[in-house]
Amino acid sequence: MTDRSQVGLVGVGNMGAPMARCIAKTGTPVMLFDTRPEVVAPLTAETNLFTAAPDLATLGAACRTVIAMLPDSKVVRRATFGDDGAGGFAARLAKGSTVVDMSSSYPLDTVRLGEELAARGVALVDAPVSGGVPRAVTGQLAIMVGGEPADIDRVEPMLRAMGTVHRTGKLGSGHAMKSLNNYVSAAGLVATSEALVIGRKFGLEPKQMVEILNASSGRNNTTENKAERYMLSGTFDSGFALALMDKDVGMARRLSEEIGVEAGELSFVSALLARALADLGPSADHTAVYRWVAGLTDEH
Repeated sequence: MTDRSQVGLVGVGNMGAPMARCIAKTGTPVMLFDTRPEVVAPLTAETNLFTAAPDLATLGAACRTVIAMLPDSKVVRRATFGDDGAGGFAARLAKGSTVVDMSSSYPLDTVRLGEELAARGVALVDAPVSGGVPRAVTGQLAIMVGGEPADIDRVEPMLRAMGTVHRTGKLGSGHAMKSLNNYVSAAGLVATSEALVIGRKFGLEPKQMVEILNASSGRNNTTENKAERYMLSGTFDSGFALALMDKDVGMARRLSEEIGVEAGELSFVSALLARALADLGPSADHTAVYRWVAGLTDEH
């Protein structure tokens, strides 16, 4: 018998897996789908609250709430409607269902997707997250939620299992906030990297620089949480890819252009990240921007 109370989760990656565990801790069954069955199998072995969907249509038929935790808007659209526009989980979603896009999607694409789902009697809520894998594990994500208030009301208890809900306004506003947040974060990363390189060349001790920055007005997320642990240590393994930061900042830049806002610093940071990504490669962690700015070798 179909359990309509269960939640569907599409995308069981570094973030999706711990988020699924947080939902399951509330006693809610979760049906999982990923194009890589090998990442789903370990979860289904943990508890009978997890089941694996053989395909997206099965997941859509079995769940009234479906979460997408995927790389970008294009992948979300394919999962929702399929390559031919007739498949995906939306093909068998019942009217009155809710889709929650927790991916880092482009805001205007989200608005368009919401219109198409509404025509099928399905609501869309955008709820991207910030906090990375560590806060996904502990259920302390910052969740930026856009959509109709009644639609958010239905899914907010589930979202609270994963973190703190911040209602941002209309559909697409959560995704807009996420991209802008990551731009501000990236600007701090670039500024901190450049300051450390300049200071070191002058003769300042980098760890002391971080200590002073954190006691001064230059304090930011990079100085507090990344500089010593991932950058000065040379590990560059925070778990958040440079490619994802580049994508998110690129979406913020695209949004500013499409709505007619001139943002010179945003354009600069976006271009710098694109150059760093081209040099460091798609597997690089975003904290490796420090190594790139410094012109260091991988062995440093």
